[in-house]
Amino acid sequence: MSSSPIDPAREPAAAFAALGEKRAPGADSHRRWYKRALPRSLYGRSLLILILPLVLAQVIATWVFYDRHWDVVARRLSTSVAADIALTLDSLSIADNQHERDIIFDRADVDTEIFYGFRPGETLPAGMRRSGTSRIEEQLASAIAERVAFPFQIDGDFDPRDLLVSIQTADGVMEVAVPKKRLFTPTTYIFMMWMVGSSLVLLIVASLFMRNQVKALRRLATAADDFGKGRDVPSFRLEGATEVRQAGMAFLKMRERLQRQVSQRTEMLAGVSHDLRTPLTRMRLALALETEDDGTAELKADIAAMERMVQGYIDFVRGEGSEETRPTDLAILLSELVATMGRDGTPLLLAVPDTCVLPLRPDAMRRCIGNLIGNAQRYGRHVWVTAVEGRHWIEVLVDDDGPGLPPPERENVFRPFVRLDPSRNPETGGTGLGLPIARDVARAHGGEISLEESPQGGLRARLRLPK
Repeated sequence: MSSSPIDPAREPAAAFAALGEKRAPGADSHRRWYKRALPRSLYGRSLLILILPLVLAQVIATWVFYDRHWDVVARRLSTSVAADIALTLDSLSIADNQHERDIIFDRADVDTEIFYGFRPGETLPAGMRRSGTSRIEEQLASAIAERVAFPFQIDGDFDPRDLLVSIQTADGVMEVAVPKKRLFTPTTYIFMMWMVGSSLVLLIVASLFMRNQVKALRRLATAADDFGKGRDVPSFRLEGATEVRQAGMAFLKMRERLQRQVSQRTEMLAGVSHDLRTPLTRMRLALALETEDDGTAELKADIAAMERMVQGYIDFVRGEGSEETRPTDLAILLSELVATMGRDGTPLLLAVPDTCVLPLRPDAMRRCIGNLIGNAQRYGRHVWVTAVEGRHWIEVLVDDDGPGLPPPERENVFRPFVRLDPSRNPETGGTGLGLPIARDVARAHGGEISLEESPQGGLRARLRLPK
């Protein structure tokens, strides 16, 4: 036996593409754009169901607030300021000199918190009536225009805290410094902070709640997946909402039924094997006492063939077996198997990673891969055994340079007692249970076996196992 890696140039790219670890580009192109934009997980979609109505409610509330509350409050505040300015402007009509104007302004400063000044004899530039650039300035300009019949302009850059309103009167220009706090209410920010804060709190609570609900579904899915791969799930317990618990209970009952059926079948076949072996043993003993002749030799050969068939049938039924699943280094298992089976003289070439640990039933998997290698040895002069490790899967490829197998027959050979050799000679064709046993073991591990054309010219058996 020799051991060397297979030439990568002879390995078709399709073998590695079959791992299926990445979705092909454009695989979802047939879906509508809004479906492609939706989250795929239940957790994401549940949060979306909670968030969309919340966001919609926030948008509607904000629109109502700005359209109603903001306009009404801003208009009333601007109207109040404009009324104070108009009242002060009317009071100037009774003032005969600057001293009386100062008294009126001082009184207005105290009562209205608006600061006044007067520049006698000055005029505003023509066409300089300015309505302002911000919404507050526009509201104030509209209110002043309704109550003051004189030209005016508003300077929003006068001071960060005040607006400067300049009004052209008959005697000069009256300047009014209006504090912005009289035109603005903090309820806007309070309302927005309350909306954002309450939304974040609700989102956090909903996220935690949905995470706990989805966690139960994920554990159920993991338990079902492990059970389908032949692994034990002793730690699974019922939790979550009522519907999730019902699904979990259905899973537990299904597991019990399947385990009971496998156990009953194994016990039944153990009894059948005992009942069949007893008369075969008596027949072998009776023949041993008879005189050796051609007829006796043929009967002994028939009895030996029957014993092999009985043993093969028992091995087929035990494919699922009761063996415990445990972490196993597949590279070591393959190396030992190739070393053992290569002693008959058939060249075996092995290419495996340094280490490849995954949950397996070692004896069952040894029987599975041994059947594949034995089948390749039977029909090929050389056999190649390769292990290809991917992210989620491991593939074991068994190639030979034999005559191969027509595509229509590649699925039929997995049926029990269907043999590649139509002569039904047990010395060349076996019992017809090797490949069915191998597939049975592979599926019990959550994997699959398929046959295809080998790049070596014969047949390739592809064993795919999940990590």
